[in-house]
Amino acid sequence: MPFYQRRGRIPAKRHTVLERDGGGMYYEELIGNEGFRGASTLLYRLHRPTRMLEATLLKRLRWEPHGDRSLRPYHLRLGRVPAVGDLCLDRLPVLYNQDIAVTVSRPRTTGEGFYRNGQGDEIVYVARGDGVLESALGDLTFGEGDYLVIPRGLVHRYRLEGDDHLFLVLESRGVVRVPARYRNDYGQFVEGAPFCERDIRVPENLRPRDETGEFLIYTKMHNALTEHRVQTHPFDVVGWDGAYYPWAFQIRNFEPVVGMIHLPPPVHQTFQGEVFVVCSFVPRPFDFHPKGVPAPYNHSNAQTDEVLFYASDEFMSRKGIEFGSLTLHPDGIPHGPHPGKAEASVGAERTDELAVMVDTFRPLHLAKPGLEYNDVDYLRSWLE
Repeated sequence: MPFYQRRGRIPAKRHTVLERDGGGMYYEELIGNEGFRGASTLLYRLHRPTRMLEATLLKRLRWEPHGDRSLRPYHLRLGRVPAVGDLCLDRLPVLYNQDIAVTVSRPRTTGEGFYRNGQGDEIVYVARGDGVLESALGDLTFGEGDYLVIPRGLVHRYRLEGDDHLFLVLESRGVVRVPARYRNDYGQFVEGAPFCERDIRVPENLRPRDETGEFLIYTKMHNALTEHRVQTHPFDVVGWDGAYYPWAFQIRNFEPVVGMIHLPPPVHQTFQGEVFVVCSFVPRPFDFHPKGVPAPYNHSNAQTDEVLFYASDEFMSRKGIEFGSLTLHPDGIPHGPHPGKAEASVGAERTDELAVMVDTFRPLHLAKPGLEYNDVDYLRSWLE
């Protein structure tokens, strides 16, 4: 993130002693990315973070691609996924390539263990439900419509409220950033950006835990989950400062850009990965040219696979979708509004749609587990 934060007790200079009240010192840990050149945070701990008791391979995460390689659009009704397992450990594989993995989770329980994704940054979209994302840096309260951005390597866990949750999870091998064009040379959001620092929520309520015993951390790395048993509570931090932390952004705080005629999806961009982008489609007024067609035009967007996750039952250019639907329109064939949707949009004043779009610049593979929710009639849904 482009702005610095600090919480709790820290010394005046980096890498100097932070003394305990009763004598001794706190233990410093640096966490960051891009080989000491990217964003980082310095943490000051009650105990050494290296006190590991045991490491055991829990399971490998082998994703099997769909065997049918014919080029076609897909519609997956992921809102019908049953509640099962843990939010972090039991995600349903949907789409993937070497850059990004798309999963969904409808958790039944939250375990007592902690989670750390060592191989990717995560963007977690909360389609339904409420809770708290806990980490050593503090608590981050979330609710329906929130994006949670969690940098790799950060130990965390979810405390869910209620019993009905649905999460869309995007795992990125590259660093997740705010689009460069939204920021100036100093990292500050520029005037005209569709959101700014005031819209971003960061961890609060730092509560260091001075506990010893055995604590489970499930670490994802090398497409596998390893169970690490450590001797001290992972949230034993008394202070931290830096720019490497989980943060939240509410999709409804995205400020849509509206033009006289239809504007292409880049105006809705919210995040950028190394080779993909994430866009937010939110309620907004339609284009205002008297003969404008607000619905998107048919397009063949070469070099891009387009994924849309529908967070409501309405979408201006689609028929037959529902809450939790996900569509894939692959590079190589045209796609566009369903019959009648372009005509119906002429003269309309606004849309109340809510959706998350992911455009990838390398082809995606469809994972077999997601096919259980496939709408087999979607291919022919443009026939009149």
